Formats: sequence, C-alpha cells, structure tokens
Amino acid sequence: MKKTINYRLTMAEKQLLKAKKISQKLLQDYAPDEIAALLEASSERARELNALAEFQSIPSLGINFASELISQGYYTLEQLKGKSAVELFDAFEQYCGTWADPCVEDSYRLLVHYIENCDDSKRWHFTAERKAYREQHGFPVNRPQKPWYKSEQYPKMKNYQQD
Repeated sequence: MKKTINYRLTMAEKQLLKAKKISQKLLQDYAPDEIAALLEASSERARELNALAEFQSIPSLGINFASELISQGYYTLEQLKGKSAVELFDAFEQYCGTWADPCVEDSYRLLVHYIENCDDSKRWHFTAERKAYREQHGFPVNRPQKPWYKSEQYPKMKNYQQD
C-alpha cells in the first residue's frame, strides 16, 4: 500500500477524523461501512473513499487516475479483472469524448499488469508495448476525433497527466 493516499477529504471529514484521533493513513484499513460511520458519510461516499485507497495502492497511479476510474463506475480492482488495457483505454476515450494522451494508455497497461500479476516492480515500461500494439492494430474506427487538450475538461485532464 502506498504511504500516502490522497482522499480529497472535506474539512468536515478531516475534523471528524481528528476528533476521533484517527490518522488519514489508517483510513485505508477500514471497510466502507466503518468509513461511513467514522465520517458520518453516505455509503456512496464511503465506497468512493475506499476505492480511492485501493486504486492508489498501485505504485505510480494517483488520485486523478483513481477518480477517473470511479467516475466510470469502477470501485474495486476486482471489477477490473479480466479486462484488457486496450478495452479500458478505448472505453475511457469514449467516456471522455476525446482522444487521450498516450501516457494514459500506459497507465491502463500498468493497472492491468498489476491486477494480473500483483507485481509493483514494473512502473512505466509500457511505451514500447503500446506502440507495437497500436502499430499492428491501430485505434477503433469510432475513436473520438477531438484531442483531450481541446476538451472543456482540459484543466481537469491536464492535472490527470501529472499523476
């Protein structure tokens, strides 16, 4: 597990943890129902916080990538098992309505590699694999034409590139 998980807690949530003398670091050790009780939060918020911790436990994947997975309806690594990096990346582009920076596809490759191998030693060595795959198979015919940097979400997606 990463040393620091970014939960993007509200001030009220931080104050509740402080009052209960619970470190944010320890939050990753609680189940969603326990998080809901601790933070007086909805089950959906607790599920989101639990997912943020689980996704950020993968080295080199940060809060923005974790948030994007949640926005697409994923809350556990188990939900992602059996999916290919290409499938997840192509779905991400469809979800965003723009094509994404190639490093995002590398992030999906890292995610799938981790899920399949529980190996956190391979961090950012997916560029050659991605390029070879795309050279052989290309992109889907329905790939969005608009680039991510021309999206209305650009500031959000710009931050995403800096995970």
